[in-house]
Amino acid sequence: MDRFKQIETFVRVADAGSLAAAALEEGVSPVILGRRIDALEKRLGVKLMYRSTRRLVVSEEGAAFLERCRGLLSEWDQAENELMAGRRSVSGHLIVSAPAAFGRKHVAPLAPEFLKDKPELQVSFNLTDRVVDLVREGYDLSIRIGGAVDPNFVAVKLATNRRVVCGTPEYFRKHGKPKTLEDLPNHNCFAFNLQGGQNRGWYFRRNGKLTTVRVSGTLDCNDGELLHRWVSEGLGLGWRSTWEIDQQLVRGELETVLDEYALPDYDILAVYPQQRYVPAKVRYFIDYLKEVYARKDYWANAS
Repeated sequence: MDRFKQIETFVRVADAGSLAAAALEEGVSPVILGRRIDALEKRLGVKLMYRSTRRLVVSEEGAAFLERCRGLLSEWDQAENELMAGRRSVSGHLIVSAPAAFGRKHVAPLAPEFLKDKPELQVSFNLTDRVVDLVREGYDLSIRIGGAVDPNFVAVKLATNRRVVCGTPEYFRKHGKPKTLEDLPNHNCFAFNLQGGQNRGWYFRRNGKLTTVRVSGTLDCNDGELLHRWVSEGLGLGWRSTWEIDQQLVRGELETVLDEYALPDYDILAVYPQQRYVPAKVRYFIDYLKEVYARKDYWANAS
């Protein structure tokens, strides 16, 4: 019996919750699926699932094997689709969410080049600093800067990034530099307000543990680009990404402080819902962004 068919049947039955439901999906009798499971268990010498007329329970060994099988089937699907992709054009509507400032500089401007050889594909962007609900709001893909990712979603690293506290040399001459995290509340710090979704504070790592510091300042808003501008004007401190300030650091216009507490990574991620088959439009756009961001001179010229 085909080993691939046995594995495919095992996953199908486990996902459907019963032989009857899985048989209905495939258009065969439950007996046929039962024989495939029996043959798989006999070949492996392991009980994968306990079956009765009323319920089906995957065994402990079966649960671990099930996850591996799902991965294998996903890789198989992807290999087939990548092979077939060369024979058909990418089409449809790709809906992407991205942080406002980053999306304006490093995502949306790249779309025209991406679409040059994809006349049947349409791309829509929503640039917002709010963390969107991908499934409920109908997005195919979200570009995010750091932060935790729901286990129901896949996160692909697009580029390395860090989040650092920074200010102008002029500000530090007037107000001094914070030496510890406890010094931050004594400084004029520009942070997102409640509407910007960063009301919990700035994140750091101290003694191997994640910690937050509540900061305040004379100004706040829900727009990262405006916060960056205020910091660049010497009005206070900001918690900014390196993608945003690298060139200013090189030119000496900004300086970083508290680097020993900075998170080890606050990377640029592409996030999409877990699914057995990742649409070509999503895979191609992710691959394209990774390729562009990896170019040696990209960040120097784009900043």
